[in-house]
Amino acid sequence: MSNAVIIDGKAFAAQLRQRVAAAVDSFIALTARKPGLAVVLVGEDPASQVYVGSKKKATVEAGMNSFEHRLPASVLQDALIALVETLNADAAVDGILVQLPLPPHIDDKAVIAAIDPGKDVDGFHVVNAGRLAVGEEAFVPCTPLGCLMLLKDHMGDLSGKNAVVIGRSNIVGKPMAQLLLAENCTVTIAHSRTQDLPDVVRRADIVVAAVGRAEMVTGNWLKPGAVVIDVGINRLLPEVGQSKGRLVGDVAFDDALRHAGAITPVPGGVGPMTIACLLRNTLVAAHRRAGVAAPEGI
Repeated sequence: MSNAVIIDGKAFAAQLRQRVAAAVDSFIALTARKPGLAVVLVGEDPASQVYVGSKKKATVEAGMNSFEHRLPASVLQDALIALVETLNADAAVDGILVQLPLPPHIDDKAVIAAIDPGKDVDGFHVVNAGRLAVGEEAFVPCTPLGCLMLLKDHMGDLSGKNAVVIGRSNIVGKPMAQLLLAENCTVTIAHSRTQDLPDVVRRADIVVAAVGRAEMVTGNWLKPGAVVIDVGINRLLPEVGQSKGRLVGDVAFDDALRHAGAITPVPGGVGPMTIACLLRNTLVAAHRRAGVAAPEGI
């Protein structure tokens, strides 16, 4: 029987969205305008369409303006960048999000580089990545920001904790490590070339799994009492009689429950935090552009 705490990301995200919505009301009263988020979707990728729909719904529910731009998969890179530059200049737009992945003929780095860093609410621009790395004010990618919020809510002060981040992507792994360093953790970034990976993970008080391999991290990899944040979302092949397979994380959840002190489930853990943090970043961008301080606790 496990005593592990299951960290409810869905409930935390709902609370964050409520705080954002309240702060949006205050912002409108102060500035006589709504914060605005522009989302650009290129092509017909089904998963991207679902994500964009969810983001639009959440933006409107928070009291913000949602500007949606859907472009065909055949759009030229120059035309996409021209749209981004138009949004950069639009006073009604505080945040710009270009939904990834983009079609193969478009260089996503060039498109992200065209976004005004002050409107880069995804936190992918090299200026924001650089600011994060040197400890300056920056927009942080939404998923690692959400992970950090869940960790601090559960653990309080993270100073001195040993943290292992499994995965080194620019979207999750690297910014997650920077955020943990800023909280005075001792941080190891592990990846596919790490030797004796289970032994490395076993030393960690905090484990953030963001490697994209279903149930790779098993219970015996974990230090007893470790706090586990599972960023992975993988769909298993359907079992006999099922139309679609289960969603699982990068951590073998049931096995990990016997070792961990706390763990996020999949689904219902990190996932809901990503959109909530996108709303939060858009609200902060609106305040910065208006020259007013964002409220505490956002």
